[in-house]
Amino acid sequence: MHSFKEYVGLMELHGDIDREKLFEVTKMFIGKIYQRPPLRSSVKRALRIKEIYSIDILEIDGRNVLFKVKCESGTYVRKLCHDIGLLLGVEAHMRELRRVAVAHLREDLFASTLHEVSEALYMWRRYGDDSMLRNVILPGEFIVAHLPKILIKDGAVDAIAHGAQLAVPGISIFSKNITKGCTVAVMTLKGELVAIGRAAMDSEEISKSEKGIAVEINRVVIEPNVYPRMWKRKQQQP
Repeated sequence: MHSFKEYVGLMELHGDIDREKLFEVTKMFIGKIYQRPPLRSSVKRALRIKEIYSIDILEIDGRNVLFKVKCESGTYVRKLCHDIGLLLGVEAHMRELRRVAVAHLREDLFASTLHEVSEALYMWRRYGDDSMLRNVILPGEFIVAHLPKILIKDGAVDAIAHGAQLAVPGISIFSKNITKGCTVAVMTLKGELVAIGRAAMDSEEISKSEKGIAVEINRVVIEPNVYPRMWKRKQQQP
């Protein structure tokens, strides 16, 4: 949810504008911008800062401008079109929008049609052939491919599956680019996704510590009892 997004959109200008001015004004929105969500939005209309990583004009047909934008999660592209129009002095609105990428998940590389999914499911159910299904459904681990990784010992897997936080003694291997507060993927030594959490220590702290919570778990993916239990339940006081 919090990864960058990439869109292809169609913006309609409300007046004629010089081509060079359009390119010039568009470039002014690259970087951190102030943005207030539009009236029709599902969030509070508070002024906030969002980052635009790139804007590329793909095609211009009269007052219609086809563009591609890469931006921070939570950016309103229709508000971006409106603001560009104001700065151009002719006003503008967004006519169409298509999201083509979220982080490393790209439409042109990994998307499948519903027909392909239906056909793959039929082949698996009818003939037991899962080869097509494997082409249209990616492993869950692919979702966290862009995140720093922490590989944990087998004895810590079931504890996390039952709700425990990840402590330093349970860590086996970890990425060197972990910063405090960043989102990390917690995985088994076999590469199975266990959980996603927020780093409570950076890489240097983890390497120097012998105890303490290294990751605060936000979402557990693996089912309990997949790995043997190596922990003991606390006995209730009579």
